[in-house]
Amino acid sequence: MTTSIPIALGPEPDELLADAVARGGGRIVDLAEAEALVWAGDDTTRFPGELPASIRWVQLHSAGVEHWFDAGVIQRHPDLLWTSAAGAFSASVAEHAFALLLAGVRALPEHLAATTWRQKEFFDKVGTLRGARVAIIGAGGIGRTMIPMLTAVGATVIAVNRSGREVPGADEVVTADRVDEVFGRVDHVVIAAPSTSDTQHLVGAPQLAKLGPRSWVINVARGPLVDTDAVVDALRDNRIGGVGLDVTDPEPLPDGHPLWTLPNAIITPHDSNPPSVRLSAFADHVAENVRRFVAGEELAARIDPAAGY
Repeated sequence: MTTSIPIALGPEPDELLADAVARGGGRIVDLAEAEALVWAGDDTTRFPGELPASIRWVQLHSAGVEHWFDAGVIQRHPDLLWTSAAGAFSASVAEHAFALLLAGVRALPEHLAATTWRQKEFFDKVGTLRGARVAIIGAGGIGRTMIPMLTAVGATVIAVNRSGREVPGADEVVTADRVDEVFGRVDHVVIAAPSTSDTQHLVGAPQLAKLGPRSWVINVARGPLVDTDAVVDALRDNRIGGVGLDVTDPEPLPDGHPLWTLPNAIITPHDSNPPSVRLSAFADHVAENVRRFVAGEELAARIDPAAGY
């Protein structure tokens, strides 16, 4: 019979997560007695400065963990196994990214702004994803979930990942070190990569210049992956079709910023993973990782301290 593993919750008790720990085969204990810590807070200053020697694993609740590295929290505990929530929210974020792309290609912003039936100046902007080639840069959980949505409407996908490992449903896989080659070969780009020093301004003026006047760029990752000034210039000159941004740089996007008024920009306030679905999805992720921890299996969404995510 498998013995349940003692697991602590922080920063506060949480009934949903306590149930998830129990479903996975763990039991809730105080931090001093625990072998693992499930941390559901975003404020790095509240994380314990010291952890008991008994702690072997820490589960964080966000998919992006750059702020944990910036605060030095993970580096302070190099011997621990750390996991993020990467993949837990893939369905919600992929659905949002697909909605942004489809809305842009079908000129939904112009339709919503129209005030008369006979307003036709945007008719030539209405396109289709049928036959389109879409690059997904960062083809992890979000990208893999989005691929069936794209192929269902007749698009093909070039998946970009670090390893070059096969991605189910993708027409082609390109390694991240060759990402610049992709922009001149696709109709649209979806950014779902982690935010690291290597991905800062992954999409800038040189990359935008390789896209076409009907190309849409969707970012559901982190704002700094896209050069905001370069995007504004490209949009104003109609050198690309548009952008759909759930994340921005700066974030929040200030009042009066050009992106709020440019007709070929769709901005959503970082809500591709809303609380209405986020909490239950994270609880399921916790339950599965606790089950794996109890069983001695490899945990999902392991953080690589060397890579920064």
